[in-house]
Amino acid sequence: MIQRDREYIVVCSSSAKTRQGKDYCYLKLCAEDEEGSISVWDVSPEERPGVGEIVVFKKDLQERDGYVSATRESLQRRGPAIPSHPLYALIPRPIGREEWQDVIGKLQRLCTDDAQLAALVAQLADTLFKTYAAYPAAKSIHHAFPGGLLNHTYQMLTMLEAIHHGLPFPVRIDYCALAILFHDYGKVYEYQANGDIQEDMPLLGHVFISANRIYGYLKEKGVEEKDIKRIVHIVLAHHGSREYGSPILPATKEAILVHALDNLSAKMDAHEGTPHMERCFALDTNAVK
Repeated sequence: MIQRDREYIVVCSSSAKTRQGKDYCYLKLCAEDEEGSISVWDVSPEERPGVGEIVVFKKDLQERDGYVSATRESLQRRGPAIPSHPLYALIPRPIGREEWQDVIGKLQRLCTDDAQLAALVAQLADTLFKTYAAYPAAKSIHHAFPGGLLNHTYQMLTMLEAIHHGLPFPVRIDYCALAILFHDYGKVYEYQANGDIQEDMPLLGHVFISANRIYGYLKEKGVEEKDIKRIVHIVLAHHGSREYGSPILPATKEAILVHALDNLSAKMDAHEGTPHMERCFALDTNAVK
């Protein structure tokens, strides 16, 4: 549990409002031998500590039903951690370009059905790397830090490459790779780099934005319509059900596979980022470490 008068580094930070409309922030914190989460009342989005900042709580904390909270007056911000700080290494970071290019190269060699689509995998990966390295994949649930969008996409691509030979039935790796690269592209328009929500989230949503953008991209590149439909279908269906935001359900082997990889990456990261015995909302249970 978070302790008074101890330095922590922020590894996830998001803003919210109570039912009465009052601001608060939700922070996930780490120390050398401890992790935890806390809600801090009356903190506006502008005053919220960012990922990588050092914070200390100077007054007694409140605990109720396993949830810890603090007042704004208790929160002391000590600024971003510098490289020499003992907690600096705990800051979540995007993977490097070398790792990214390595998995893209491996997948390209598996894309043997269509040379054009194989080439587009490399082109898209190179174009999207820098953008994805600046944006989160979510506000708080999973990969919720600048660069989390890159790491989430990388994890899915890595798992695709690792399990393809063990799949019970053949799949189009090029379809899957292109869909994975674009499945969360719309989050660049849903979120700001610091995790705050943009207007396009409630108006359009990332599933539509991603599907619309990849449809236009593939059309512009002269990809055959039958291939475009299969790839766009994967993007539209990647949440797996209408309950969770997919306008259509997975209807192809590739769509089933990509949905499973997306779900696995998100839930594993959510568990990893939840302290021992705290509630993990993505799993609807307590995380046991």
